Amino acid sequence: MPGFFFTHNNMTELNGKEDSKLAEGKIHKKKQKAFGADLKNYLKCMVPHIESGIKTSNSRNVMPSAEEVIQWSQSLEKLLASQSGQSVFREFLKSEFSEENIEFWLACEDYKKTKSDHLHSKAERIYEEFVQSDAIKQINIDYQMREATAKKAQDPTHTSFDEVQKTVYILMERDSYPRFLKSKTYLNLLNQLQDNTSK
Repeated sequence: MPGFFFTHNNMTELNGKEDSKLAEGKIHKKKQKAFGADLKNYLKCMVPHIESGIKTSNSRNVMPSAEEVIQWSQSLEKLLASQSGQSVFREFLKSEFSEENIEFWLACEDYKKTKSDHLHSKAERIYEEFVQSDAIKQINIDYQMREATAKKAQDPTHTSFDEVQKTVYILMERDSYPRFLKSKTYLNLLNQLQDNTSK
């Protein structure tokens, strides 16, 4: 069977053409992704209650019932007890640039269920991500609490973050939660579900 022989120059030329086609393809895909992201963001703005990423723990999209959404207005505790409630509230907090509060609160809830031999690594991760003074998702706490939490994180127990978690909870309860209940995100979702129920 005859073989194909290319001179070195021809191979370089071919590789150059393939590389530029690959690069063009990647740029085109990036543009498509960017357009898709823009469209998704636009839809989120237009219909926040549908595109808010409401998910249950098994990752299926599930719309909550009107009754469940009404219960969210009774207390922040009831809102956070609901998987859908957590997702919708997180989307609202993102719009206010304060989603680190619910992310920290959820990380603490997960931390409490951690097996003792994993406590140290999880405590370190939570401290680095949310508590330390240059944390990526720094929560809004005072210097004394930051220092106290740092000490507790060095020798962690299941209650190491309880005090700071309670502080962040109170902050959400007094500040973000009342605004959430008056927000378009919440009111549109509630109205849509009530309309669907009455049909």
